[in-house]
Amino acid sequence: MLSVHHSSKRAARPLASSARSFSASARRDAQRLVILGSGWGGYEVLRGVDKKKWNVTVVTPSNYFNFTPLLASCAVGTLEFRSAVEPVRRFTPQVKAYQAWCDKIDFQRKTLKCMPATPPVPSSKDQAQNHTFDVHYDTLVIAVGAYSQTFGIPGVKEHAHFLKDVADARAIRSRVLECFEQANQPTMSDIERRNLLHFCIVGGGPTGVEFAAELHDLLNTDIKKAFPTLFSLARITLFDVAPRILGSFDEGLQDYAVQRFKREGIRILTQHHVEKVEAGKLFVKERGEVPFGMLVWSTGLAANPLIKSISEAKKHEKTSSLVTDAQLQVLMGPEGTADPHVYAIGDCAAVDGTPLPATAQVANQQAKYLTKRLNALVRGRAHDAPFAFHNMGSLAYLGDWNAVYDRTQAEGVKTKEAGRLAWLLWRSAYFTRTVSVRNKILVPMYWFMNWIFGRDLSRF
Repeated sequence: MLSVHHSSKRAARPLASSARSFSASARRDAQRLVILGSGWGGYEVLRGVDKKKWNVTVVTPSNYFNFTPLLASCAVGTLEFRSAVEPVRRFTPQVKAYQAWCDKIDFQRKTLKCMPATPPVPSSKDQAQNHTFDVHYDTLVIAVGAYSQTFGIPGVKEHAHFLKDVADARAIRSRVLECFEQANQPTMSDIERRNLLHFCIVGGGPTGVEFAAELHDLLNTDIKKAFPTLFSLARITLFDVAPRILGSFDEGLQDYAVQRFKREGIRILTQHHVEKVEAGKLFVKERGEVPFGMLVWSTGLAANPLIKSISEAKKHEKTSSLVTDAQLQVLMGPEGTADPHVYAIGDCAAVDGTPLPATAQVANQQAKYLTKRLNALVRGRAHDAPFAFHNMGSLAYLGDWNAVYDRTQAEGVKTKEAGRLAWLLWRSAYFTRTVSVRNKILVPMYWFMNWIFGRDLSRF
């Protein structure tokens, strides 16, 4: 049980050894809650935790929260980037926020070793440098998420685009437009144009499928009008090592998605293995060299480097995630003793004996559970009920106002939908899940504007 006793000795200890607090509202008598990460888990805890009872600090390399289901739309210009992010500093000055990486956790001293994620500043000797600093905690929430899985395939990190952050969406949008502008140059041959306008996606999960669908919409509406001579040369190919795309969905919905993509001209190549990637070239075991203009990589998750560096905690055998008990407390040591002061949620964590999908839905529900627990504990009330995941179903957009909705494995009514009705459910679900009132206005406004006026193809 987390102690809520506030000793004068603890209250006098500084929050950071080499970083000063300039906030007049800093609560020295409150328990120090440090949140690592601002994703679906960390941001939800930040929103809901009682900031009058907790002295809250958030450490995150990004000073915003990504609404990841909308990133594919942002990557093709259906939505603008600002509509898919929420600022962390909305909660200051109640919350201290450091844009920084956490490189090491000392669980004995309850200290985090952090490195600024901002560009280094010139020192007095005209040498750019960043200084590490310490942040102390009484209670720690680890919600650092996971990285994109590359399986160690050479060239992926150097030549592929990922789609986990709004910065990734910006880079993809710029590259798509760049490919068409390059192909439009009079010095290009038709073969070079075909290669440049070949858009490859590796990964047949919801992210890869939705990006293929959004890209198809862009090509068949705005690109078709802006580059009428190049439109017929553009191709989309989806690769996956699995025998079927959307492997977590109902088989009938998988078949619907495949048939839909075939009708739209999106090529699906399952049971294909990428061996290496070079600039403009994809080497596939079953096909040899495949030229491309842009490659988007979406093949699952790999452990965050911070999680890899933690040797004191119990790790999941396959994912190397931190193993927690049913109350989301991290299990420490070979005997797996729960640490009542350290919690882990989201993609960087795995509940002991309870396999859960690595989705935003799980991270968000864990964060809401943890918020209630933390608020109860800081008020001196018990909250020992175990975390229970409630599957709300899965959605995936297939392009041209069509989608699939799967509730066959969800609690309650078992149902599934495909087509326009599923598309309405997809849009309404993402609209209602948007966090701020500002974005609840911006998202439908951009949908309506692009439907009327088309997407902006300016590249800047």
